[in-house]
Amino acid sequence: VQPPEKPLQAEEWNKLRENFQSPEIFEEVMLNSMIRCNSPIDVAKSLLTHLAKRNGDIAYNVLVKYLTLCVQQGQVSEIRDVYDIMKVRFKILESGAYNLLIKGLSKSDQWRMALTLLEEVKKMMIPSRTCYESCIKAASRHQEMKLAFELYDEMLAKDVVPTLDVLQSFFDFSRGMKDAELQKELFGILLYLRENQIYPHKTFMRSIKLWFESIPGGKWSGHLTNIKDSGQCPVCNHQLEDSNLTEEEYSNLSEKIIRDVIHGTDTFRKTSPQEFEAFQTFVENRLPFDIVIDGLNVSHIKPRKMQCENLFDAVNCLAKENARLLVLGRKHMLINSSNWKREIMKEMQNKADFFFAENISEDDAFLLYATLRSGNHCKFVTRDFLRDHKACLPDSLTRHLFRKWQRGHQIAFSPSAEGRSFSSVFSQQPAFRYDCVVQTTGDTWHIPYKDVFEEKYSYQVPRKWLCIQQK
Repeated sequence: VQPPEKPLQAEEWNKLRENFQSPEIFEEVMLNSMIRCNSPIDVAKSLLTHLAKRNGDIAYNVLVKYLTLCVQQGQVSEIRDVYDIMKVRFKILESGAYNLLIKGLSKSDQWRMALTLLEEVKKMMIPSRTCYESCIKAASRHQEMKLAFELYDEMLAKDVVPTLDVLQSFFDFSRGMKDAELQKELFGILLYLRENQIYPHKTFMRSIKLWFESIPGGKWSGHLTNIKDSGQCPVCNHQLEDSNLTEEEYSNLSEKIIRDVIHGTDTFRKTSPQEFEAFQTFVENRLPFDIVIDGLNVSHIKPRKMQCENLFDAVNCLAKENARLLVLGRKHMLINSSNWKREIMKEMQNKADFFFAENISEDDAFLLYATLRSGNHCKFVTRDFLRDHKACLPDSLTRHLFRKWQRGHQIAFSPSAEGRSFSSVFSQQPAFRYDCVVQTTGDTWHIPYKDVFEEKYSYQVPRKWLCIQQK
């Protein structure tokens, strides 16, 4: 449907509606089309007026669509009017309407009203990321940084994950401010990036650099650089943190993971205790391994290839230096099928130990157990990021150690090299001697960054760094 250019009279709307193949959804389709074409607000308003006269009221979902158009155009007085109508007519609004109202009002001079609405949402549910971030940006734009950070802390406390966009806005809006409390909060964001192994993209990194250099009397200067293989920064000559865990850190970590994650509640959701006991016995009798492979996961690397061939290529590539391999498989791999050829499976079993679990088992616990029991030298291969387990770890130090161990022990591969042999696909990143996360000594900060923004976690560690030092 093409929306009209100017407001129509009732009979004109009626005519359009009659000619439409499904008249009962005419208004919704028309409003969707107006949103798409960004139609003038008075055209949409004339449709609503006509509807109200015809039906005596306007349905909730139609009001929400009109509200979408108002927010899109920043029509503040209209947004307020719609809110007043909705408040009177509907006891409760759902999150979509609140998202729109807060987003629309937060960009206007009536942004404090968005805060009032946020309080209203909190009484019913955990506000969405959009609600929080609209209010944070509004407070920041009006230089109310204390309020912005209160909202940010509250958001984290409720496990609402911030976007990089809102984190960047803190640095943009705080430029040139002299305020020790504010500085502490911004350092806190950098530590949040460290804790969650997040790599800022180039524009975010520039905002961080400009903020440091704008601190009155701070004497900070930032330089882009590449860290030497030895882990030394060429700009400030500082030695970055070592990527290896100490013996003590390693034994603490493996003890905690085996206790809390593996024997905790979370393993047995998808696997039976009997199966896991059988696996433990299997592993203990064959320790130590050099590499543990998540077989099912690896078998999907190249979608166009037979699954057992993908796995076969991986095993061949990794078995080269007489490494002791353990492959975690599934029982269905033993049944001759189009994806799992018996003779290829036999050949693989000559090169690696295999444990075949039930078809519904959860692999991560098996993978972690075998790798950690084998010792600090043992690496593991999977395309998963083991995110759930991080959440089960009791404290931030253990989580940090887990991520650090993971960075040094997870072998990454990328299926980009179509058609070539597996070894070239297997972009096995050499473990760096230094740890690739945000780090600070107080008068220096080293921040690894990527050229482009990546929503998904990636194993590819950035090679580019921002070095910031205080002169």
